[in-house]
Amino acid sequence: MLIKHSKFKNTGILFELLVRQITSDTLSGAESKATNILKKYFNKTELGREYKLYESLLKRTNLTEGKAELIINSVIESSKQLNKSALKRQKYNLIKELKEHYNLEEFFKTKLPNYKVHAALYTLIESCGLKLVSVEHTISNKLVILEHLTSTSNDKKKSNQIVEEFSQYDKDTRILTYKILLNKFNEKYSDFNRDKKAVLKEIINSADNPIKLKEFYNSRLTTIKKDIILLNKTTKNEVTKIKLNEIVKNLLTPLGKNDKIDNDHMINLLQYYDLIEELEKTNGK
Repeated sequence: MLIKHSKFKNTGILFELLVRQITSDTLSGAESKATNILKKYFNKTELGREYKLYESLLKRTNLTEGKAELIINSVIESSKQLNKSALKRQKYNLIKELKEHYNLEEFFKTKLPNYKVHAALYTLIESCGLKLVSVEHTISNKLVILEHLTSTSNDKKKSNQIVEEFSQYDKDTRILTYKILLNKFNEKYSDFNRDKKAVLKEIINSADNPIKLKEFYNSRLTTIKKDIILLNKTTKNEVTKIKLNEIVKNLLTPLGKNDKIDNDHMINLLQYYDLIEELEKTNGK
């Protein structure tokens, strides 16, 4: 028997995506429905208790194999104490409420850096107590988690120290911390127009989702191209017109299926928006 992973039922993924949605909504200047949803379903609930299991595992690295195995076994044993029927009901209601306020396809489109670890733990928890579970699949999932727990990467270790400290805050404090950071962000980039802020927002939200980032880049590039063509018609300087034509012809080309997106592409978007601003000023718009 093979237990399939479901991101719609993975408590760790649901929590992390809700936090990201709060960030995205706040950056957009909108009231985040995700804030109340997170409080409702993760504060003193079975979902909240199950999330603690994900949290206790994901925040640890650089362990010996012995300690890592002990943690995995402890998490699995603790999961057996959860009320499965309450968990199922809360997850169903959570998804139902998310659907009322967000596009689920877009909500679950974001990829998380520890997605494989989330998926492995979900599968192990769901297979507890079941008969005829694939032994090979169980071993494979445990190896994924062991690799995470015994990781000794210096960069990952530093990152996890920050995450560990942050994860010790209560849920309300986390949300408040995000809002403070985002307010600082908005203060720093207060002179940015809506389009440039949208680019920065997408970099933050889709940094680990190159497919979504590429889609955003291509869609924005198409709009930028149209704007520059229109502005070029009212540009009086002939040299500028020639340069703009070259930009439209040679630079404003969407990325192909096999092309990879990188930071330079996103920086280019910001520079194109700078160019549009300058053209609008020059043309008296």
